Amino acid sequence: MTDTASPVRYQRDGKIARIIIDKPPVNALGVAVRRGIQAGLRQALADDAVKAIVLSAEGRTFPAGADISEFGNASQELGLPDLCDEIEASQKPIMAAMHGTALGGGLELAMACHYRVAHEKTRLGLPEVTLGILPGAGGTQRTPRLIGAEGALELMLSGLPISAQEALELGLIDAIAQDSLDDVITLMAEETPKLRPTREIRNNLNMGTEYMAQVRLWRDEVRGSLAREKIVDCVEAALLLPFDAGLELERDAFDDCLASPVSKALRHAFFAERKATKFPELASHKPRPVEAVAVVGGGLMGAGVATACLGAGLPVTLIERDEPAASLALERIGTFFQREAKAGRITQEKGSRALEHLRLSIEPRSVSGADVVIECLPEEARLKEEVLRGFAGDLKDSAVLVSNTSYLDVEALSRAVGRQANTLAMHFFAPVARMKLVEVGVTNDCAPDAVSTVVALARRLNKMPVRCKARPGLIGNTVLTAYREACDRLVLHGAAPQEIDAAMRQNGMPIGPYEVLDRSGLDISHARRKGSEAAVALGLLDEMCAAGMLGRKTGRGYYLYADGAAAGTPNPEMLKMLDAERAARGISPRPVSAREAWVQVLLSMANCGAGLVEAGVAHRPSDIDAVMLHGFGYPRTRGGPMHEADAVGLFEVARRFDRYAEADPDGWKISPLLRRLALERLRFASLNETP
Repeated sequence: MTDTASPVRYQRDGKIARIIIDKPPVNALGVAVRRGIQAGLRQALADDAVKAIVLSAEGRTFPAGADISEFGNASQELGLPDLCDEIEASQKPIMAAMHGTALGGGLELAMACHYRVAHEKTRLGLPEVTLGILPGAGGTQRTPRLIGAEGALELMLSGLPISAQEALELGLIDAIAQDSLDDVITLMAEETPKLRPTREIRNNLNMGTEYMAQVRLWRDEVRGSLAREKIVDCVEAALLLPFDAGLELERDAFDDCLASPVSKALRHAFFAERKATKFPELASHKPRPVEAVAVVGGGLMGAGVATACLGAGLPVTLIERDEPAASLALERIGTFFQREAKAGRITQEKGSRALEHLRLSIEPRSVSGADVVIECLPEEARLKEEVLRGFAGDLKDSAVLVSNTSYLDVEALSRAVGRQANTLAMHFFAPVARMKLVEVGVTNDCAPDAVSTVVALARRLNKMPVRCKARPGLIGNTVLTAYREACDRLVLHGAAPQEIDAAMRQNGMPIGPYEVLDRSGLDISHARRKGSEAAVALGLLDEMCAAGMLGRKTGRGYYLYADGAAAGTPNPEMLKMLDAERAARGISPRPVSAREAWVQVLLSMANCGAGLVEAGVAHRPSDIDAVMLHGFGYPRTRGGPMHEADAVGLFEVARRFDRYAEADPDGWKISPLLRRLALERLRFASLNETP
């Protein structure tokens, strides 16, 4: 192996041959890596001086999985299952020396070795189920033979990683290296004459009664999930079938899962997230240093943003309008850190240290020392402009001014403040502590290094930044508006709000749109939609708000809430108002199935997304999917509205649009981009390679 371009190196240290994977960033087991490992293995086996082999990796991690981009492509020469079989059959002992993460195919590769050693901080797991598939390189057969059915099923069905110590206790690894893996490799060289495989993995099952009890227990838990059902089948087969027959069943099960719509959606979501967070146009623009942050407004959102910055080790100045408001913000932030410490997610010391970096102020000029200023004021354009103009002259020339707005015009705000090159949107989602998504809304005049600064800050806060062009609504709330308008059309034409809520939940949404409106307050939605010509249910909202039906906070909205109950019952008074609205519009109500409701909602969101791509607001369709998955609970098993529209077929989507437009031309105006893609028999996915 003299090819210096190979992602795998071979070297011999005395009687130990080392096969070293070096394919940053995560040493994924693509075809070139697999071939490199095979070449190194064969070279070691052909060398009589080599008595043992060590398989390890450079960089931050042992292979963190297979190369997912190969899934669904034509079969590559030398698949991972074949490589694992060849490693297992070696007549010379092979040790896997793991560090970082050994996940998926990486762990399967290690299990094919005769010995497994991991650094004490290694995390090991089989997360394939999160992509709608199962371990397909012998993992379903080797894992139960190593650790039994209970541990194997828990590992594969949860998809969650475990620590090296847990892996040792289960029997998944043979030893832990407390300091350096090199020490273990040296010891291996000394002990080589004594080494023999510690277990014959192919014949290691003799626990029939206990084993099958676990299989039956889990089978009842996984019904309805193809990948999980197949995992249980394969683990059962590990006991009942010869090893090679079990591998064949695993391969068939893997192929079935890979071809399923759910797996295709989950893999699309995986790649959509990766693409959305890349900003290639910023590669030559370094972020400005950020050593201090100011947050203007300490409400729920502002306190959440301040908390995230403090948790990342940044000094924060939180500015409120008066002392009582500042005290309330401090209470919110302190409660968060106390709750995190109580739950064991952070230490009490870390929480106290974070609070030491918080400074409260009621003086707007306190922004003067901040490198980034994040305003989290109420969504009122005049208020934001007035407050920001008030301290704009106190900002450092290099300071980046960030608005957390999603509905207002950031371009207009930047002009009003007079800092066009240094103002942009950074839309956090609530609750900030749990929601990873941040939309980065870039104005036309914003300096690239200002954008780089905000992107770097988002990553420092452990958030997922998705870029978009700054315009009212950005990506997320623009598509959300289309979703709600589609639901409103369905309600006006015959469906009850509670039926639409049930239909959305039935199709995978975590909560229905009218339940959301009741939680947030109908007055808030009413204020936002009052100026919109597209707000099809505005008349009903007018009446409900005038009658004091503002949702849960007043006990009445689309639902009635008894004694502050979280869940409500349909509000008959609202239903009477709805009947009157239909009569006034001359609408004869008709029933709508849950399936039809979802189709109309999907088409509306996909069409809106196409418009955003066409207008340059979203850089690619998959960015819209990433936002809807992370910001609004769109079911991950559906992949996002753009992916799901592709699965339906854009020609069929356009055909249905035309059918709906016959009855409601104003409500069903198709995007020119969607029409063009449909006529050319293309998919939204064809646009996802946009840099």
